[in-house]
Amino acid sequence: MRVRRVTPGPLFPDEGPRGTRLQRRAKGIAVEAGAFVALTMAFPLVLLGAVLVDLALWLVRRKPWMAVRLACMAWWFLFGELRGVAGLAVIYLVTGGPLGRGSLRRRRLVYDLRIHWARSHLGGVRVLFGLTFEIEGLEKAGPGPVLILIRHASIIDNALPDAVIGHAHGLGLRFVIKQELQMLPTIDVGGRWVPTNFVRRASTDTAGEVARLRRLAHDLGEGEGILIYPEGTRHTAEKLARAQELIAERQPAIAPLASRLRHVLPPRLGGPLALLEEGRGADVVVCGHVGLDGFEYIRDIWAGGLVGTTVRVRFWRSPAADVPAGEDERVAWLYERWQLLDDWVGQQRALSE
Repeated sequence: MRVRRVTPGPLFPDEGPRGTRLQRRAKGIAVEAGAFVALTMAFPLVLLGAVLVDLALWLVRRKPWMAVRLACMAWWFLFGELRGVAGLAVIYLVTGGPLGRGSLRRRRLVYDLRIHWARSHLGGVRVLFGLTFEIEGLEKAGPGPVLILIRHASIIDNALPDAVIGHAHGLGLRFVIKQELQMLPTIDVGGRWVPTNFVRRASTDTAGEVARLRRLAHDLGEGEGILIYPEGTRHTAEKLARAQELIAERQPAIAPLASRLRHVLPPRLGGPLALLEEGRGADVVVCGHVGLDGFEYIRDIWAGGLVGTTVRVRFWRSPAADVPAGEDERVAWLYERWQLLDDWVGQQRALSE
């Protein structure tokens, strides 16, 4: 479904010097283009080497053929990135170049391109690794306006929001993402043409970061939603233990709520609470998933556990009227939603085992 209804929400220009910004983008595109050309030209040799490695590991350990899969995934990823950059260039030209900044037509086209880009990346992973997706409650994810709180467990689940929610409901999603993702030119450029808040995770100006984030909820219409990863980082058992320890030291009032969590990290309250307050009138959707856990880095995928995985996705929707007005009550309400997600993840893991 194409994105049809967008509103003039805020854009977040890069605050750095123009020269630095242009240099970063030129470098990113050059690296991706160079890597794609080199990999394409050497692909027969790369594939032959991957086959030999996989054959040896299969004979010795019966390990799934991962080298071939990762070589193909690298090529498909680079191809998708360059195709995304080309798509952005076309959008820039057909929407008036510098005169089209902020136009609703450009926003619709960028949202559509991003959905296609995410579905392409996720589709490549699904085919290469033999993933099966089971999705429950997808009809609850739309229409907008919605605030979507999604679990973060791997480098793969970044593609789920646009590929699943955006595609199904024609929703243009306003993202809260880490600033480090600017290393990808598609995100660096396209993210500036639609409302996207790049969070500086090590920033000492917490109040300023939250104030910027609040602006995402301005002019939020039926064809759009806001998406945030409340955990702030990918879940691991070590990160969960550390987060619970810090909350017990610094926020003892909510420590009992955080201590109950077993499968997801406690939500970082600044961003979600600000959006719940600023986005009053928007329903809240919680998105949980299992099956992609533990794949933080390429080396985790190399281990082989991703092959043949069943990925289960579940949505819960709460009406805007259910969100409490007071901050303490809102914190308790948010933790109730997150505990529901935690319980579901645990149940799904138990069923899989």
